[in-house]
Amino acid sequence: MRAAELDLARYTVWLESETDFAGWRDAARRLALNEIPPGDIGWQIATDACPPQNALPNVPEGAQLVVPREFIGRAETAFCHSDPGRFAFLYRVLWRLRTEPKLLSIASDVDTKRLETMEKAVRRDSHKMHAFVRFRKIGNGEDERYVAWFEPDHFIVERNADFFVRRFTGMRWTILTPHASADWDGERLAIGPGATKADAPAEDDTEALWRTYFENIFNPARLKVKAMQKEMPKKYWRNLPEASLIPELIAGADKAAIAMIAKMPTTPPPHHAKVQARHWPKKPPAEAPDDDASSISELREAAKGCRRCPLWRDATQTVFGEGPDDARVIFVGEQPGDQEDIAGKPFVGPAGKVFDAILDDAGVDRQKVYVTNAVKHFKFEPRGKRRIHSKPNAGEVQACRWWIDREFALIKPDLAVALGATAALSLLGKAIAVTKMRGQVVEREDGLRVFITIHPSFILRIQEPAEKEAERERFLKDMRQVKRLMAA
Repeated sequence: MRAAELDLARYTVWLESETDFAGWRDAARRLALNEIPPGDIGWQIATDACPPQNALPNVPEGAQLVVPREFIGRAETAFCHSDPGRFAFLYRVLWRLRTEPKLLSIASDVDTKRLETMEKAVRRDSHKMHAFVRFRKIGNGEDERYVAWFEPDHFIVERNADFFVRRFTGMRWTILTPHASADWDGERLAIGPGATKADAPAEDDTEALWRTYFENIFNPARLKVKAMQKEMPKKYWRNLPEASLIPELIAGADKAAIAMIAKMPTTPPPHHAKVQARHWPKKPPAEAPDDDASSISELREAAKGCRRCPLWRDATQTVFGEGPDDARVIFVGEQPGDQEDIAGKPFVGPAGKVFDAILDDAGVDRQKVYVTNAVKHFKFEPRGKRRIHSKPNAGEVQACRWWIDREFALIKPDLAVALGATAALSLLGKAIAVTKMRGQVVEREDGLRVFITIHPSFILRIQEPAEKEAERERFLKDMRQVKRLMAA
């Protein structure tokens, strides 16, 4: 506050430091309960030359200050902002809350918006401190400790010191900033005065190792310069050892991405090859003939050699349809899963068990229907030893439609059931919103009726028991409608 404003103030509150929230809170409570308006108060930070000399009124007997509980936490966060007018501003908000208890819920209010902006700035600065503090080692043996230099925008050192204590409990460290410093000796945390960059140590040996690591994990294909600079503003670069590499890495990103793609492996990982070795014939079958098959069994045999899209390379085997050659209804899913890929049969995994149980409840004889998938090979992403399902793309669905069309041509069903969006795309040739068209029957140009519903795997993904049971009932209702359509 300017000297002229202090002269006009009835009361001057001297805070011990920029982060003396406890002192501010006590003074604000005393002043508000004595009906001292914001314009009559001056706020100052005490110094050696001007020590605290508060002469504030006592709290009136029996008086209570009632404000929303959330204000205290929000005010404590905003108090760390570097705005020199924050003390008076927060008192003004407190003053208003006495008669406007819903103030903090009015998003359009100027003071509410300013409070939110200050909170966000402090939280963002804290996040940057967590991410961009870099320690440098000094000393060895018993004298070993780690020192970091950081330049925050706000007074956040005390607020974030405990984070570093929890994260680096086992080492002795000091974080130096222009505002304040935090020191941890392994047992005690101390907050001290600010420092200068000259007080921080020069580069240590680990920074060369860190730059080598950063350079090797840098993925040029995923580089988004604007997003990177938003998350890691240039103001922090001067204190980050890896920052010296960034301009060169950005400049060479396109060339590096092309080289990386060229080096991509063309064979699956070794453990996938072992799975293939257990299940594939020693000599892979020749390319599938175009139209020689005159029965489902012949078509199934021909599909073992399918090479119509790249999915065959990593899959264990082709998973073809299963059921009677004269089935009146064909159920079409998306693609085989991990268990189907190993077994070579459709709908034998967790989703298949749900499917079987609901068909049984609906009175649909599983032995009298034909089940297949829009895509005949398992598409997945390796995660360690696990293979995680990956949705087929439109090109893969189109490539595999050759097999679907021949299955339908040989069986000649009266009805097809599309289990999910991928199956609907395969059967109708266009993408549809399953949630909107669920339970509807679409007639194709060739006269085939296509019933739209979800894939049973959707039920398995629901976590809430009540929601899961409700979705199972909806799918059961769909299957009962399918049974009625089969009889029509």
